[in-house]
Amino acid sequence: MQERILPAARLQGSVRLPGDKSISHRYAMLAAIAQGTTQIQNYATGADCRSTLSCLEALGVEVQTSGASVRIEGRGLDGLRVPEGTLDAGNSGSTIRMLSGILAGQPFFSRISGDASLARRPMDRIMLPLRQMGAQIEARDGRFPPIEIHGGRLQPIDYTLPVPSAQVKTCVLFAGLYTPGITIVREPVATRDHTELALREFGAQVEKKDGVIRLEGRPGLVARQLVVPCDLSSAAFFLVAALLVPGSSVLIQGVGLNPTRSALLDFLASMGAGLRLQNLEVRQGELTGDVLVRSSPIKGGVIEQALTTALIDEVPVLAVLGAASQDGLLVTDARELRLKETDRISTVAENLGRMGVSVEVREDGFFVPGGQSFRAARLDSFGDHRIAMAFAVAALRADGECVIDGAEAASVSFPEFFDTLRQLQD
Repeated sequence: MQERILPAARLQGSVRLPGDKSISHRYAMLAAIAQGTTQIQNYATGADCRSTLSCLEALGVEVQTSGASVRIEGRGLDGLRVPEGTLDAGNSGSTIRMLSGILAGQPFFSRISGDASLARRPMDRIMLPLRQMGAQIEARDGRFPPIEIHGGRLQPIDYTLPVPSAQVKTCVLFAGLYTPGITIVREPVATRDHTELALREFGAQVEKKDGVIRLEGRPGLVARQLVVPCDLSSAAFFLVAALLVPGSSVLIQGVGLNPTRSALLDFLASMGAGLRLQNLEVRQGELTGDVLVRSSPIKGGVIEQALTTALIDEVPVLAVLGAASQDGLLVTDARELRLKETDRISTVAENLGRMGVSVEVREDGFFVPGGQSFRAARLDSFGDHRIAMAFAVAALRADGECVIDGAEAASVSFPEFFDTLRQLQD
């Protein structure tokens, strides 16, 4: 599918975005193994989170959906059933990595795979700790989907994450639910803590101090009534768009502002972004609020070390902002970008180049000089939702109409993206 994007005179108005993808995955998985009926409002509408629901249904969980409302009949820790075929995670790395922790604790064999893009993404980071806990787990060429899991009796482990990853942390903690003792995960670099908050919300005993998470196994998880905050990663595209297009003022309502995710707002503020937070409140342990953003002169910045981990999903759209900034954007320590839905270092550089924007590519990142303009061009999502949306934002500042091939990739996380963007241009 193609999308044609015209340059924007300004962006104006308010929007409420889909539910946070990361939180939606976690709530659904925990609801499936809790006792009772969980109702989730504002569940993420993208294909990735639908893949999670489909996998849960294949495991015998009753799921009812109505728009962004999801009702899940929990089956308890030990109530999942043997799937009849291969579980299909679609394009969702979150689904396959996190659900594998739950599958490892089941007394049956399961096989989980996904689409061609997911089949290229390595899974050895979850396979190692799950094997240490006692699961038998195999994969194509030793590390790629499909993953075959012979679940059963697991033992708790004390595991230090070799690379910062909230998904790997979650996989280990979810497996730890099925152990008879205390599972410990150590984080040298803090990652988003949605899993810890969600586990507590469902009744698990979780302690976290100085980067050490301790989870007591075999808890009695209890169903909940939940509301998912709007997705800050999705908000990133509208924040950057409003900063790029002169005269813009956009209010993004009900956004998740979890401190382990707020590095994006802090970084934008350090670049000179005009941001204001309003109507702050805490729901289910998650801080939410409205974000008002106005077009602003942007200085530029550096994303490195721990900040790279915190902003890894937002790097593509921040690269676009960097090109229009005064001093440009330097991204380092970002080899992880090469293992996403696409090699995002390469695909960002390719599309920037098509728009006449120079970029210096490095093995672990890139430098985009500032003060550049965007030429109208034919762009490509390369099947990556974040690339599709990032370059739709870039197209708003181009000198003519841009065409984005493969624009349907945005539906993986944000099916309403292009309609929402047009809404702000009316």
